[in-house]
Amino acid sequence: MRIHFYKYQGTGNDFVMIDNRNEMFPKNNASLINQLCDRRFGVGADGLILLENADDADFTMVYFNADGTESTMCGNGGRCLVAFANQLNIIIEKATFNAVDGLHHATFNDGIVSLQMIDVTKVETHKNYFFLDTGSPHHIEMVTEIKQVDVKNRGAKIRNGAPYFKEGTNVNFVEAVSDNSIKVRTFERGVEDETLSCGTGVTAAAIATFNAGITKENNIDIEVLGGKLSVSFIKDNDTYKNVFLTGPATFVFKATIEI
Repeated sequence: MRIHFYKYQGTGNDFVMIDNRNEMFPKNNASLINQLCDRRFGVGADGLILLENADDADFTMVYFNADGTESTMCGNGGRCLVAFANQLNIIIEKATFNAVDGLHHATFNDGIVSLQMIDVTKVETHKNYFFLDTGSPHHIEMVTEIKQVDVKNRGAKIRNGAPYFKEGTNVNFVEAVSDNSIKVRTFERGVEDETLSCGTGVTAAAIATFNAGITKENNIDIEVLGGKLSVSFIKDNDTYKNVFLTGPATFVFKATIEI
């Protein structure tokens, strides 16, 4: 089988992108998706994204983890998909697309994508961590020396431990820098390792730190290993609305692979 694909990255969070409007890609083949995402035996990526048709939007996003399982929302993947749709001439500057967590709106301008995320209605505050869902579940833990954190091992223990167990969670370690800036490192389930960036993760971290009074402004700058992102929002009573994740989405290359 010959598969034509595009490679994109958003602050180091990288994806195999496939135009599946003809519905020819065998998306139930988890082993194939895993092989394409494998960094030694395939293309190499944190996930695979299919762009498909939609009746009520510009397109549909279908996201798979690197292990081949269909997953919850991916913020950086959604931003990269908007840039991909622009490259395919499906959209120009504005996009509306369906994802597993609902309808999303986005803008594309000179390589920068601003993606509207879902509203957040609940931020759980626990003794040593926060938990919230920004389209994907996120455990948020504050640290003081983020460079020293063993993200892979600590994240793996939390990912399947109490109270998450089988379903698991993404795990974010966050260091406060100022009233409007933080640093974030993320262990992603499905990748089962630290990634250079996680869009839903930085969104969760920005909201959680603001909700706890750790940050003071509703437009937060975030430094990740792969670069810089920003998250803005409006707090309306206990609900976070107009949540936008903004940053670069970059085309890397396109090719055909024989599987």
